[in-house]
Amino acid sequence: MEIELLEKEHTPDNVIEHCKAVCKKAMEIAANFDDADKDLIRKGALLHDIGRSKTHGITHAIEGVRIAEKYGYDKDVLNIIERHIGAGITESEAVNLGLPRKSYVPQTLEEKIVAHADNLISGSEEVDIDFVIRKWKRRIKDSDENIERLIRLDDELIKAFEE
Repeated sequence: MEIELLEKEHTPDNVIEHCKAVCKKAMEIAANFDDADKDLIRKGALLHDIGRSKTHGITHAIEGVRIAEKYGYDKDVLNIIERHIGAGITESEAVNLGLPRKSYVPQTLEEKIVAHADNLISGSEEVDIDFVIRKWKRRIKDSDENIERLIRLDDELIKAFEE
């Protein structure tokens, strides 16, 4: 259903492939958590970038919420879409980026899993945390706070389960 929706909204093929890769990675991460809602994670991961059918800017998350809401997705899926960017965007960062004033930091386990799976996929290829840190240092001015959130997310979702 979600893939069909991406196609119906004219989401670019490369974005659909990215969403599939994020879903696969999210399900791998979710396997470590008995209490994770796997169906919610699957839906959220597949739809997290549906807003890229309208824009590739930072507002793609907000556009994605509008689209998914139109198709009747519940608040849990909408929150995943809205809060998937990076390791989240704080209220003050949102204001600086021209987004509506609110926190876009993932709160639930499912939101965190999808956001971090998205971090660990570049295009449709899996990357490691060091790749993501290097990329953010190049792209994000004053990236220290973002990188600290990223590392905390990685520690919580990945490092805690490494042998």
